[in-house]
Amino acid sequence: MSLEQAVKRTIIESYARHPQDTGSTEVQVAILTRRINDLTEHLRAHPKDHHSRRGLLKMVGRRRRLLNYLERTDPERYQEVTRSLGIRTR
Repeated sequence: MSLEQAVKRTIIESYARHPQDTGSTEVQVAILTRRINDLTEHLRAHPKDHHSRRGLLKMVGRRRRLLNYLERTDPERYQEVTRSLGIRTR
């Protein structure tokens, strides 16, 4: 259930802070959000897939930690990322 290379490249290009950026917090959150959305759709079709559900919960927790870090260090970027990805905030 990984992302295709072309999809991942477009996400990185959309959220990169500079041309060589592949691992900034914004990029990581955007990639995790895409994977979470894909896995959520999978779980709607396969509700008894508990192993994938555990992976989904781990990804959501990782994204939450990254967003907490971003909110602490740069609140404007946090607001921009959550708004562009459509992530609900507290």
